[in-house]
Amino acid sequence: MDRTTGVAALRDTMEMGAELQIEQVRLQDRNMSVSLLNYGAITQGWWIGDTSLILGYDNPQAYLNDPFYLGAIVGRVANRIKGAGFDLEGTRYRLNPNESANTLHGGAEGLSRQIWTLQQLSDREAVMSYLSPDGEGGFPGEVRFELHVSLRFPNLTYTITAQPARPTPISIAQHNYYTLGSPAGVEDFSLRIDAAHVLETDEQGVPTGKLQDVQNTVLDFRTPGCPSKNVDHFYLFNSDHDAQKPIAAIDAANGLGLQVFSDQAGAQVYSAGSLGAPFHAGAGLCIEPSGYPNAPNINAFPSMVFSPERPYHQTLTLKLTGI
Repeated sequence: MDRTTGVAALRDTMEMGAELQIEQVRLQDRNMSVSLLNYGAITQGWWIGDTSLILGYDNPQAYLNDPFYLGAIVGRVANRIKGAGFDLEGTRYRLNPNESANTLHGGAEGLSRQIWTLQQLSDREAVMSYLSPDGEGGFPGEVRFELHVSLRFPNLTYTITAQPARPTPISIAQHNYYTLGSPAGVEDFSLRIDAAHVLETDEQGVPTGKLQDVQNTVLDFRTPGCPSKNVDHFYLFNSDHDAQKPIAAIDAANGLGLQVFSDQAGAQVYSAGSLGAPFHAGAGLCIEPSGYPNAPNINAFPSMVFSPERPYHQTLTLKLTGI
């Protein structure tokens, strides 16, 4: 992947030929570097030396038609909302369905499809912001989003905040596909997750509201194991988890490892079984901390409705090990 910092004028065929200015910046600390795009607040690349740690496209234009959400910030509500709608304060809101009858990752007008304002603060920090208008994707209320990216060897940290103008659901996820330099991807990984339960899902992958115990199943990664290409579940982190310890960890056969620290209640873990060309199934592993999927439709789930008095905040820290 080309790490050159610059601006590329790209023609967006999705918007009737309108020209988009996609900006790219690079962060550097020691021999670790990160490339960021203002389109979708995408992390285009993350390297240690010449070793690529995540999947990405060399050409920024490829992201305009990327169906896999590579490296993007997804939302306003990450994951799935059943029936592309929800009720809030006595009003039914209809969203844009983009996965069968459901809304996935905010729909076709989600944060991953928007141009953010990008500012590089230093060699090791950048900030992006986006003002989502009232009604975008069907969601109520204007929301100002801000993403702060900090590279402090050996850590890469994402801090995401959102200030809504009125009560509205918000749940953001960062969508890197971690490879840790392994061409084989998940087949070379040992995965540990501090979680005893996943959310039960229906045939469309939407949570039903029930919990599923992972004990004695292939979904139990409390003891490290190799994730299959069929893992695509939301794991609920143990309530007694020590915040100073990672909620998940990957160890690759090449000796590199990744520890994931999060302040969220759980994470979608996706072993990329449906990933297609130019990649292969299982080429990378997604660990996507966020709020509970489909929470706007399930009263028993923790609320993801935020307001002017209760702004949104999330911190995700990735620590590279074995270096």
